[in-house]
Amino acid sequence: MMRKLLISAVSALALGTGAALAAGAEGHMEGVDFSFEGPFGTYDQAQLRRGLQVVQEVCTACHGLKFVPLRSLADAGGPQIPGDDVRAYAADLSIIDAETGEERPRKETDMFPAVSGEGMGPDLSLMAKARAGYHGPYGTGLSQLFNGMGGPEYIVSILNSYTGEEKEEAGSIFYENTAFPGGWIAMPPPLSDELVEFADGHPNDQHHLSVDAAAFLMWAAEPKMMARKQSGFVAVLLLTLLTSLLYLTNKRIWAPHKGKKTTV
Repeated sequence: MMRKLLISAVSALALGTGAALAAGAEGHMEGVDFSFEGPFGTYDQAQLRRGLQVVQEVCTACHGLKFVPLRSLADAGGPQIPGDDVRAYAADLSIIDAETGEERPRKETDMFPAVSGEGMGPDLSLMAKARAGYHGPYGTGLSQLFNGMGGPEYIVSILNSYTGEEKEEAGSIFYENTAFPGGWIAMPPPLSDELVEFADGHPNDQHHLSVDAAAFLMWAAEPKMMARKQSGFVAVLLLTLLTSLLYLTNKRIWAPHKGKKTTV
């Protein structure tokens, strides 16, 4: 029985690895060292603000962020934009009031705008989290475990892997992209060098723009990541302490009886 189980497990692993190799061959993902990776990683506040600027000036023309509340821009662990600036930022965005049916400026309690219609792309709220399942080259998960490669790296790779080649199919234009599964994508290249100007003078070449945008989208998908990491770290410390106390207590209780033989 055990032999059959081992054979089945090895066969499943071989088939899964083969499928993963085939899937991974469809696209190449670039490795990026993000500040928030690892058990002690944190979001870079300045990077998140730059990423917001890139997303706002470039991406929101075709993509929405409908699951992200505007008030979260002021939260600790995120961009931490001052409350007055968040309210001013929200007021520049309009929304149709659900009660009156009339257009009004958004409030910080509203969500980012959703974008829909022909030619519009998918919502970006959960893009980085959804693409985390890519798990790096060959889809084995090992690259994400050791190198942190996942959703943000996928986004950076897509934004930087256009070859400049185009083709037309069924009346639509497709662009060659070596990171996209299948090699062709309907989205034209969105970024270029110096497309966005940063107030802090940070480099604004295409690669840096893509990294900043991907970092912001990771925060948009996981705004409470830092709080969860801190809670997890505290939980591990408490469990380690509890385990040590239980071990020492058990040792002390049974120490007088250890080695004694029972006589009949």
